[in-house]
Amino acid sequence: MSATRPGPLRWVAYAYGAGLPERYHEWVLRDTTDRSWIWRHLARFLAQIAPVAAAILIFLPAAFWIRLVAVLGGTAMGLVFSFAYLVETAEHRLVKAGFRAGTGEATRQARSRRERTEAVHRRNERIAARRARR
Repeated sequence: MSATRPGPLRWVAYAYGAGLPERYHEWVLRDTTDRSWIWRHLARFLAQIAPVAAAILIFLPAAFWIRLVAVLGGTAMGLVFSFAYLVETAEHRLVKAGFRAGTGEATRQARSRRERTEAVHRRNERIAARRARR
C-alpha cells in the first residue's frame, strides 16, 4: 500500500487528535491497521505526554526524585488508560478519516488470517522439503 505520509508537524497535530486532509486517509488506514499499529499508538501517546512530562521535570518546585516519580506514575496511569481504549481510539481515527466504523478491526482480522495462512503454507513447504531430502 503506497500512502502519502504527513510531515512532522501534521503528524504531531494528528497525534493530538487533529484530522488529516483526504490525501492522507490511506496512511491513516495503514497507521491504525498495520502490524505495528500498537507501537504507533504508543508513539502517539508518548508524543502527547512528553511536553507535560518535560514541564513537570523542569518547572515543578520539588526534589528531582519527586518530579521523576510524578512523571513515571502519570505516564503509567496514562498508558493504562490509553491502552484500555486502544481499539476505540484507532476506530475513531479511521471514522474521522472517512472510513466506516469497524474498518480497522475488519482490516486487522483479515491481515491476521492472511498471515496465518501464509505461515502455515511456508511451514508445510518446509516439511515437504525435509521429507523430500530423506
